[in-house]
Amino acid sequence: MSLNEAFKALSDPTRRQILTLLKEDELTAGEIASHFDMQKPSVSHHLKILKHASLIDDERRGQHIYYSLNTTVFHELMSWYFTFTTKEEK
Repeated sequence: MSLNEAFKALSDPTRRQILTLLKEDELTAGEIASHFDMQKPSVSHHLKILKHASLIDDERRGQHIYYSLNTTVFHELMSWYFTFTTKEEK
């Protein structure tokens, strides 16, 4: 995972909304698309960027692909973030 790719993926409000949806449950691309006023190829594009940044995982079950959060990457991002909030004592 590249921090740059993760932050690029997180910079888009639609992708942040997708992550919020996936926080609740794993979903198919069609289920995700039903929450937005956009074409399915646009949703697929956002999912591709999130997957490339390792923020989501996918798993094929029969004819459907289910998307879920990759919480490991979020833990890595938070660990990086907290390096700026804690001050080492000398």
